[in-house]
Amino acid sequence: MNNLPISVLTIAKSRNEALRNLVLGLEMSERYPAELIIVNMNEPASELISENFQVRSFRFDAEEKLPLAAARNFATVQATFPVMIFLDVDCIPSSNLTGKYFDACQESDHLWIGPVRYLTKGATLGHDFLHKMREMSSPDPVRGDLRDVNYALFWSLNFACSKKIYDHIGGFDTRFTGYGAEDTDFGFSARKKSVPLSVVDAVAYHQYHASYDPPLNHFRDILANARTFFDKWKTWPMEGWLRKFEIAGLIELENDEVRILREPEEMEIIAAMKSQ
Repeated sequence: MNNLPISVLTIAKSRNEALRNLVLGLEMSERYPAELIIVNMNEPASELISENFQVRSFRFDAEEKLPLAAARNFATVQATFPVMIFLDVDCIPSSNLTGKYFDACQESDHLWIGPVRYLTKGATLGHDFLHKMREMSSPDPVRGDLRDVNYALFWSLNFACSKKIYDHIGGFDTRFTGYGAEDTDFGFSARKKSVPLSVVDAVAYHQYHASYDPPLNHFRDILANARTFFDKWKTWPMEGWLRKFEIAGLIELENDEVRILREPEEMEIIAAMKSQ
């Protein structure tokens, strides 16, 4: 089998169906990767297999519920090949994603990101959905016309780089625990290390799941990580969310300090859930 010498990496927690769809997407690839590394956070390692590429699954235990930064760093240690593609577990790769990233990394040793399109609710339940994802999806509202991208808009949903570049950036900072800001921090670290951030048309399709705006379900994580980010970079990340927390009367944001006024109530969290 003439697979590309490239490792695809994903980290997962309670996303079994989404993970199966990610594997199905990779099996539709025009050019297969050599391996898929799956890191299951605080749960048993996946038993998924593929006839087209090696699947290697690992269990990663940590005290925190979602050790996103540490789990990604762990995944890179397991990767066999010098080029790595990082896909969020909710993402299904387009058929040319692996080839696009491999060619880009061969051309230039940059940090590469690709567009993400969001699948409609129920899209993956339809017959032959893997061939209809383009028509059943819409572009990311912020990064929809992805050409040149600011380091502050770096995302971990869909990116690739060499191990050499990853190590030069320093990996993901494990001081960020749980949800929020660890990928923005990674982008800032890339800029500080003068690593070029470039765009390649390697589209990933994000599967629908319940999400919140603002993400009140991650209230404490977001505030803790925002503080860590500010102490490191002297600017606030996730400003849109922090302002919404402030408008809701949950926090007071002034100069260099965030003060918690109260916790979000259960009904507020429910009301923040997006309808689509």
